[in-house]
Amino acid sequence: MAPIIAISIFVVCYVFIISEKINQALIALLGGILLLLTKIYTWEDAFTNYIDWETIALLFSMMVLVSITKKTGIFSFIAIYFAQKVKGEPIALLIGTAFLTAIGSALLDNVTTVLLFVPIMFTIIRILHLPSFPYILTIIFSSNIGGTATLIGDPPNIMIGQAVEHLSFLSFVNHLGPVVVIIFSCMLLFFCFYFRKQLKRKPEAVRELLEMNPSAYVKKSPMVYQSIGVLCLTIAGFLLHPFLHIDLTTVAVSGAILLMLLTEKELSTEKVFQEVEWITLFFFIGLFMLVGGLEEVGAIDELARYIIWMTSGDLPLTAIFLLWISGFVSQIINNIPFVAAMIPVIEEFQTYGMANVDPLWWSLALGACLGGNGTLIGASANVVVAGMAEAEDEGISFMKFLKYGVPLVIFSLLVSSVYVYMRYLIPFLHDF
Repeated sequence: MAPIIAISIFVVCYVFIISEKINQALIALLGGILLLLTKIYTWEDAFTNYIDWETIALLFSMMVLVSITKKTGIFSFIAIYFAQKVKGEPIALLIGTAFLTAIGSALLDNVTTVLLFVPIMFTIIRILHLPSFPYILTIIFSSNIGGTATLIGDPPNIMIGQAVEHLSFLSFVNHLGPVVVIIFSCMLLFFCFYFRKQLKRKPEAVRELLEMNPSAYVKKSPMVYQSIGVLCLTIAGFLLHPFLHIDLTTVAVSGAILLMLLTEKELSTEKVFQEVEWITLFFFIGLFMLVGGLEEVGAIDELARYIIWMTSGDLPLTAIFLLWISGFVSQIINNIPFVAAMIPVIEEFQTYGMANVDPLWWSLALGACLGGNGTLIGASANVVVAGMAEAEDEGISFMKFLKYGVPLVIFSLLVSSVYVYMRYLIPFLHDF
């Protein structure tokens, strides 16, 4: 009975989230409460096992850092300077946005990158009177694709890297980088062609842009240097994560607290907290609780066992099947809990005689990370950008996003299938 209740609550809540008739955070939290009322799990289970407080703390800390830095005007300075460098050309701006987001997501992580870059993008869009949707969509897709390339770029990769000791930062770049470049290039070419009619240069707006002085938007106060300094220290902490062995959440929380302490006289903590996207954070909490219900009744574990049963432990078939299952499941539930459930399953494959399961790790990483592009709740970066867009009165429709996300995921999985087969499975088959 419990599995039916948990799955029913998840499906009904998902339908309401898609419909967007009621606030999505409210629906997700209501689903979590229903799971508690039906005794699927207890508050203790939810708080200790299912709500990923590290992710919540990381998001909160980066929101604090961004909100304080935003007050200095440095984002406006970067936005105007960047837009002037491309002379206000909308397509060049789209290309530059995609590259900066993808590179930032690979070197930092995709959530941090979108939190830093989205405020800059909205400033440029308003100056040039451009439609926001093409740029928001580009940021989301570029962040997830770029984050796929490295160990720290996307939460699923971090989880896999922590579970498998021999998979280093360079291993991820070497094995996932080539296919990421192909998918990113194709996505960008398509967007430039598809949105070209919407992205028209407005001469008056461009003239106004070129006459602007970027430095005039920077607030002349110590808070500017404090914000930039702490932000750079935090980013350096992310980049040095493999060497310092300090988790990303600790680095982000440390940076947020340090910056609040330094800027308390100029900007009170109360005002900083008012700028935090609380609705986004509570949506994540509710989403983790909903997926936790599926974990509690064994639905995700059952899916993992089904994969083993379907493929009979055959490596080539398992790799391709895992890639597609990961890609599609990550569109429906957030990819973090799915990867958490799949890690012990892949480790168990070695007991079936698989000497080298590395192709399975790469299939899982590609499917989970790229599959997150399918829906607005498929990946953490999607939810964060959607929340920031809503705050700017530029909300993204769930169904409109789906129209672009699902085709991109299918294309990404097709390209990844060919890549996995050519690079890993043909050499494997030749050995037999």
